[in-house]
Amino acid sequence: MLRALAATVVALVAACAPLAPAPAPAPAAIAELAATGKLRAAINFGNPILATRDAVTGEARGVSVDLARELARRLGVPVELVLYTSAGQVFEGATKNAWDVAFLAIDPARAVDIAFTDAYVHIEGTYMVPDDSPLCKIADFDREGVKIAVGLKTAYDLFLTRELKHAQIVREESSRAAIDLYLNGGLHAVAGVRQPLVAAAEKNPGHRVIDASFMVIRQAAGVPRGRPAAARYLAEFIEEAKASGFVARALRKSGVADVSVAPART
Repeated sequence: MLRALAATVVALVAACAPLAPAPAPAPAAIAELAATGKLRAAINFGNPILATRDAVTGEARGVSVDLARELARRLGVPVELVLYTSAGQVFEGATKNAWDVAFLAIDPARAVDIAFTDAYVHIEGTYMVPDDSPLCKIADFDREGVKIAVGLKTAYDLFLTRELKHAQIVREESSRAAIDLYLNGGLHAVAGVRQPLVAAAEKNPGHRVIDASFMVIRQAAGVPRGRPAAARYLAEFIEEAKASGFVARALRKSGVADVSVAPART
């Protein structure tokens, strides 16, 4: 009985104990993440779950911005936010030495040029359709004659390009532009992240968002290939950010709801 009670107390104390401080980054990691003397962090405004502009100041805010700033603080270098309007633009910068760290959804096509961490956030990819549309289930969309708007080179564009065999994908420069194209008429649906689609449907009566999702979008951080020390340190940083509650707090601070923090790596 006493041994069992003692074990319970030890377990409770361990559960309440603060996390061990993150290890200091190795010189090689700092050199690879901040070769220019600063951390250049790619910020994608195309996904409002990750980053938006403050309505008053215009300043970048969101979970990816907070992660970038915290990473720079731990490296002991300034941060430079490299701003983009779409994930496709971020990806194109991977081979152009345009940034040192980026926050993008994991995808096999992107992994050729980017070394990803595990996901830190899970979000849903789904569709918005007119209220009177016969398209209700995910399987309904892959049919001849169905036209679906998507943002160019987004995670869901890459996924649907592989998965859809019959429907026609109509690509626009950004996710916002894809929604606008759909709202202008002539298309049967628009694919995207659930939260922006719900917001668009609320602002534009006569449209609804499908309850089901066609994919779970695994948002992660990444560095250009060829930077092994940076990739290792970044992976450790993201795991600690999830476990410590940093990611959850950043999401709450930016007002993002209905998004799941990805489970810690086992």
